[in-house]
Amino acid sequence: MDLATKEQFKWKFYRLVVILNLIVLIVAIGFVALFIAPEDYRIPAFFISILAALLAGWHFQRQYRETRAWLLSRE
Repeated sequence: MDLATKEQFKWKFYRLVVILNLIVLIVAIGFVALFIAPEDYRIPAFFISILAALLAGWHFQRQYRETRAWLLSRE
């Protein structure tokens, strides 16, 4: 793997790590909202957070597959 490809992979991997950390953070915020938010907003805040995490997970999975295919094509 040449230097330019390695640098490109590093940024692709970095983006995936940031998205994965965002998913974990959103799920944690959802569970915190379930117990700490005002009673009228608990359930909606929880479901909105879980929905956001699912959408981010879908985006992560798509980006992961693209990055993996890109990496395998470089071998």
